[in-house]
Amino acid sequence: MAERTLGDVATKMLFENDRVRVWEMRLAPGEDSAVHRHDLDYLLVQIDGDKITGIPEPDTGGKYDEIIEGNVVPGMAVYIERGGIETARNTGEKPYYEILIELKD
Repeated sequence: MAERTLGDVATKMLFENDRVRVWEMRLAPGEDSAVHRHDLDYLLVQIDGDKITGIPEPDTGGKYDEIIEGNVVPGMAVYIERGGIETARNTGEKPYYEILIELKD
């Protein structure tokens, strides 16, 4: 596989201390996040949008190894274990917004 540069797990870091790191992810319709790796377990809280897709890399170490698309449910929180290498894509018609909370060991 060609060498790649991995980006941040979300758009902007909002807070960090010795226990957690809190990010926001904002994607316009059709926009992709940077390819990123989740080195920590995390909570993903959907705030707004209508459809979001996760596109795993071939060497992902996460639970999801196939493209997964879902409807956005504002307020829904999902726990995801570390290891995934992926891109998020807003496949909806509305701007996507989530809060991602990384849990430090």
